[in-house]
Amino acid sequence: MSTAPHPRHGVEELCAAGAELYTRALREGHVTAVDAVGVPCLVGFGLLRPAAGDPERLEPVPPAVALHRLLRSAADRIAGERRREALLADAFEPLMRIDGRRTENTADTPTLRVLSGTARINEAITEAMSTAHRELLCVQPHHELNTPRGHASQSVAVRRDQAVLDRGGRIRTLYQHTLRHRPSVAAYYEQLSGDTEARSLDEVTDRLIVVDRTVAFLPANADGTLALEVRHPALLTYFVTIFDRLWQLATPMYPRAVQRPSVGGVTPRQRSIAALLVEGHTDAVIAERLGMNVRTARVHIAKLATTLGSESRAQLGYLIGRSGILDRQEEAAR
Repeated sequence: MSTAPHPRHGVEELCAAGAELYTRALREGHVTAVDAVGVPCLVGFGLLRPAAGDPERLEPVPPAVALHRLLRSAADRIAGERRREALLADAFEPLMRIDGRRTENTADTPTLRVLSGTARINEAITEAMSTAHRELLCVQPHHELNTPRGHASQSVAVRRDQAVLDRGGRIRTLYQHTLRHRPSVAAYYEQLSGDTEARSLDEVTDRLIVVDRTVAFLPANADGTLALEVRHPALLTYFVTIFDRLWQLATPMYPRAVQRPSVGGVTPRQRSIAALLVEGHTDAVIAERLGMNVRTARVHIAKLATTLGSESRAQLGYLIGRSGILDRQEEAAR
């Protein structure tokens, strides 16, 4: 009856049978050659060696000696690979110079790049805007201005944006409705001089900056410490198209603010909440999507319930549907 062949493996992942026999040899001082027939790896790796004057007796090589020899062998291999790398570099360097002269003006710019850290992100945006002279498109959600990073970077943004305006560029920004009367937003526009315009929506996408329709920046993680720099033409066209469609649906807020009309005693904010209520969202989700705290959302829900004469959450959804306020909201949008 034949035995299974010994599995192939490296010394850094010694088989169970080999580890067991080598441990026994260290404890007892030797094993027989017959014992090692099924685990030839021990002799092959130099962990067992024939005893002087008795080839049938195998003695263990001390682990410290074996380790030193194996590490020296690995170091020799690494040194050999480095010599090979140097030879390859020397051989290809003149060829790369020839190819570089041919392609230096035609090399493609990376279309997608991940930027890590606030400083690196701001540096990339500043670099992209340093030559911008056509149009800057921005989406600024509510949560972005609530972070320390949002406040700290406003002075930097003002200088960058004014430089674009000075070169004859235009700036369009979309905000959430909750920012229409935010002092920090008003202060930002008071510092700028040029062609700037802002509109607002109940809900916007996450932060987006499109510079001259040649490069865009958008968050790549939840806390904004990673960003994606996009230069792919198809993606840029998509971003601009989405922005323009949202822009058409938005309400002007700067330089001339337009008052959104109430419908049947229901305010625009309450209509937005009503639309999310009938979709079955919780108070917390409604507050997050509309850029307000939960307490404010619940105050609006209570006022909406009073206006429609609702006595329960379930009845409120029914009364919203029956009132037609959402239908009239869609007609006003059109």
